[in-house]
Amino acid sequence: MKILHTADWHIGKVLHKHPLREELTLFFDWLFEIIQKEKIDVLLVSGDIFDLANPAVLDRELYYQFLSRLISLKIQIIITGGNHDAVGLLNAPKEILKSLNISVVGGAKDNIEEEIITISNSKGETQLIIAAVPFLRDKDLRNRDTDSQFENRTEAIRAGIKKHYQDLGEICAKKYAGIPAIAMGHLYAKGALTSESERDIHVGNAAAVESNIFPENYNYVALGHIHRPQVIGKNEFIRYSGSPIALSFSEKKDIKSIIVIELKNGKIQSPIVIEVPKFRTLKKISGDIGKVKMELNDFKSESPLCSFIELEIQEEQYSPLILAAVDSLVNAYQDNPSLQILKNKTVFKEGAKDTADLFNAGENIEDLKPKEVFAKMLEVSSANQDKHKILMEAFMELVEASQTDAL
Repeated sequence: MKILHTADWHIGKVLHKHPLREELTLFFDWLFEIIQKEKIDVLLVSGDIFDLANPAVLDRELYYQFLSRLISLKIQIIITGGNHDAVGLLNAPKEILKSLNISVVGGAKDNIEEEIITISNSKGETQLIIAAVPFLRDKDLRNRDTDSQFENRTEAIRAGIKKHYQDLGEICAKKYAGIPAIAMGHLYAKGALTSESERDIHVGNAAAVESNIFPENYNYVALGHIHRPQVIGKNEFIRYSGSPIALSFSEKKDIKSIIVIELKNGKIQSPIVIEVPKFRTLKKISGDIGKVKMELNDFKSESPLCSFIELEIQEEQYSPLILAAVDSLVNAYQDNPSLQILKNKTVFKEGAKDTADLFNAGENIEDLKPKEVFAKMLEVSSANQDKHKILMEAFMELVEASQTDAL
């Protein structure tokens, strides 16, 4: 029997206003072929199916279209909810999906035994046990009667997660003695290497769990939530599969993967990592305006989809001419079929402020009046304070003149 572990699809993810639907579609095509080629029997998806609790219609269609394709392969599919997923939305079609050999556990069950799913062979004999643990929310972990035993909320949550896995482990050991077991999970394990795209969970990740919370009778632990594939606690049988595509520029150099586990002669064999093709290149280009222009001009994408670029312009002295040149550069690549500039930042050294720092948290330039924007620019200009009033008056005259012309 072969089991495939993946997680963190984040269907509906948008990177700087650009949907990542195209690369996910290509990933699903590739994954379908891998399942066929490797003759996979069981697919495990460890949470964060969607990026938003209320995904768009197109994103729901992508999810169900892929599941409908998998039905033809006659494999067993187990899907658990993540911290991004709405429990009700995932669970809504679970009875219909169950009849199609797709088990969905959107949230923790009141009866914990309902999280245990058995995998049988053609003779109806149980060969494998799956402890399908979804993301455990605070309400699933906190207990008024026992919380007082702990020094703080963090310790109570950590203990709650540990107890959840121990209780399931005991059921597996007693009811299904001698049968290999795999635990699924969507959590933050201590020591995990994160990226910019994960959302903090459980007291800002402070309630990170140790790898030893998982009972020894779990032969493999299929984790989700962290987007970089990695082994936890130096134990190759406790792994994050990682997200199948880069979800932020911090993941631009990451090698994405899925994990295949084989059950042979009643034992789980060493996991096999299969690299996911890079469908879209994410690249950061830094330097002065001349260097950036040169690198952009020489850039050649090796991925099938249009590349996404992040620019960081680094100059010594503030100059409005530099800002104008950056705007022109970005505009010149707006309709380029091979690359799109998604993000750009201009930094001036020697004590001048970074123009990005002129705006307060949550403040957008679109929400400001022209006078307010110009006042912020004066803050980083080389003009002395005596000239600020004169420059502002001249600017306002230009604004008023332009508004009059528009009428």
